[in-house]
Amino acid sequence: METPNHVYIALGTNKGNKFKNLQDALDAIHNHVGTIKSISKVYKSEAFGFEGDDFLNICIGVETHIKPKKLMKDLLSIEVDLGRERTKDEGYQSRVIDLDIIFYNDDIIDTKSLIVPHPEAHKRVFVLQPLNDIAARVEHSVFGKSVSELLSECEVDTDLEAQNIWLKNPSKQYDFSKYNYIAIEGNIGAGKTSLATKISNDFNAKLILERFADNPFLPKFYKEPERYAFTLEMSFLADRYQQISDDLAQFDLFKEFIVSDYDVFKSLIFSKITLPEDEFRLYRKLFYQVYKDIAKPELYVYLYQNTERLQENIKKRGRSYEKHIEDSYLDKINAGYLEFLKEQTELNVKIIDISDKDFVKRREDYLWLLGEICQ
Repeated sequence: METPNHVYIALGTNKGNKFKNLQDALDAIHNHVGTIKSISKVYKSEAFGFEGDDFLNICIGVETHIKPKKLMKDLLSIEVDLGRERTKDEGYQSRVIDLDIIFYNDDIIDTKSLIVPHPEAHKRVFVLQPLNDIAARVEHSVFGKSVSELLSECEVDTDLEAQNIWLKNPSKQYDFSKYNYIAIEGNIGAGKTSLATKISNDFNAKLILERFADNPFLPKFYKEPERYAFTLEMSFLADRYQQISDDLAQFDLFKEFIVSDYDVFKSLIFSKITLPEDEFRLYRKLFYQVYKDIAKPELYVYLYQNTERLQENIKKRGRSYEKHIEDSYLDKINAGYLEFLKEQTELNVKIIDISDKDFVKRREDYLWLLGEICQ
């Protein structure tokens, strides 16, 4: 997955229920733009450049995959949705909400519709002070100075007063605090790695990704499954056991929980499909000797996708050794997982059908999926 962009946005309001305006804007940015990583204190300031009611101002840090031009359009749309009315001669005037991009990574953008860093931000203490709360060390890509340095050099253009009110980060509605270890599972191409990576990034989790790409037997298995099935399954079992054991043992004080894109039990599910009966019986004995010593996930999420969607996803990622995977093989894997999960009593399992969802491209689908996992 692409690395998210780090964006800082200034929000201001001086009409109507000002606190509600800010919270509504945060909720809309969360729903349509990206993950809000930080929120400054709320500051009250006098109207700047015109006579009007006092403003409430904040700055937020956001991670998003949206490109700058579209991001600006999305923010303008949010302004309109929240009741802002623009005129051609607007100038400085009262507004329900004002959303400005201050920084977008360390990019320098100069177009008719967008200038980043914001050309006036370094002159305005009502922007720099809340920005300093959350990004004091971030450097202005034009001036080469940190936000804290710009704030110390800024001539005070208005009095600021920190408010004893706190806005809610919409991301906090998704509560993973009751879990120490979550496993994301699914068929080939179901989106396990994408979801585990997104959750890890958005909720400060330690990420464990299966090291299948380095397995030398996988391409051989897809070409000659009968010859390499047992060797492949044994190599996967050894590697999964080693990786899970090592990563779970290395506690990270700076992470909230652990999320992986596989569970070791997949070894038994796949081997039942790929191995003849006599080899599977032997493999199963070896598996349970290993499995009893491995920590079990406190939440097991199975992403179900129908075979047609799985094939579409497999084709998109373009791994040469996967291009000949047959529908029947994917059907057997789905059936194997569902049979295992229906009989499972030890694990806390959630089966979620995402056949008509695209949580990678559509944020609303991602937020829906988070809701399903956390409910």
